[in-house]
Amino acid sequence: MAKGKILIVDDEPHLVELLTAILEAEGYNVTAATNGPDALDRLKNLKPDLVILDMMMPGMSGREVCEKIRAEPKTKNLNVMFLTVAKFSETGKKVLDDMKVQGYLTKPFENDDLLKHVKKIIG
Repeated sequence: MAKGKILIVDDEPHLVELLTAILEAEGYNVTAATNGPDALDRLKNLKPDLVILDMMMPGMSGREVCEKIRAEPKTKNLNVMFLTVAKFSETGKKVLDDMKVQGYLTKPFENDDLLKHVKKIIG
């Protein structure tokens, strides 16, 4: 039985493959989107327990995707976690809090750190 549903949103195919492999090995049901519009489209029919969003993507940033998720009544309470190369300052962390983001992980990451974050958010 799957532990939970996770939507991964990242424009780097190799990273999507890696995240999918790590999370599926732990029993999570994983769906992937390669950009913001694709992710928002998938959320019309999918109610994941967690959305893992790349912060920097072409076209629509992870922040913009998160803002659109929060603006929709159907998705506003979804758990969102950012995966990013950016290191956040205290001001940046405050912005994440204001966006009601449950966490973030910086790239490159250790597999154990990814799993620790996911388990903390959705078990």
